[in-house]
Amino acid sequence: MKRLWRLVRGEKQEDLSERTWFPQIEKVVELTAAQLPVVVLTGAGISVASGIPDFRSKGGLWEKFDPFDYASMSSFREDPARVWEMLRELYATMCGKKPNVGHQALAALEQAELLSSIITQNIDHLHQQAGSLDVIEFHGNGAYLECLSCGARSSARKIPKQASRKHFSPPTCKQCNELLKPTVIFFGEPIPFHAVERALRAVQKCGTFWVVGTSADVMPAGTLPAAASENGAKVIEINLVETSLTHSGHCDLSIHGRQEEILPLLAERLIERCSKG
Repeated sequence: MKRLWRLVRGEKQEDLSERTWFPQIEKVVELTAAQLPVVVLTGAGISVASGIPDFRSKGGLWEKFDPFDYASMSSFREDPARVWEMLRELYATMCGKKPNVGHQALAALEQAELLSSIITQNIDHLHQQAGSLDVIEFHGNGAYLECLSCGARSSARKIPKQASRKHFSPPTCKQCNELLKPTVIFFGEPIPFHAVERALRAVQKCGTFWVVGTSADVMPAGTLPAAASENGAKVIEINLVETSLTHSGHCDLSIHGRQEEILPLLAERLIERCSKG
């Protein structure tokens, strides 16, 4: 147990007792321990500490590229080179990034059999890199490219290292020479049915539903906190600031602070609490 948390939090553990959110940790632990398992909905906020900025924040990707224009299937089919200009910048942003202690804390909770599923709106593959196994991806996964014609898949690792913008050509399939598209969900594409189905099953079975690093405004993921609450689960928000969920009537408790500080401590206390029976 101590060895695991040295790996997650580091040898030098900062004193967090002065944080305004610190007294709420035990409340979350008690609520969660009484109603297991945990299911977690994550958004861009959990990956900020890994060096991936929220695309919607100031200076983010969507400030430079209008998502309804660049991240749509109609635009991709009409002018793939133009859309790949945005995609190359997206991949450059994600390239080489590693899971942070928040991702690792959630993986540790799953390993301890306290967390059953993670439902993520992120495409960065960091939950899987951290060791989480049951990850439901609402918006796909940027780790792969898929042929729009034959469906063949390949790794997206080499995208940021390709030629300069002047000489760049959209990647094509090695099997049929048709266009490749990242396995992410663009505007105009439906959320994969199997992802929605798995998420709803997870919500129906959870005792506590954590919302981490997202305002849960984007649909259909935004419907999940209410669905969990109506099914009897406790809904706990862990975000940097207040969101629309905070006062929605579906949230039982909110903690506002940096998830990379809150989640490791919260996971540590919850594992200790549950190991005592």
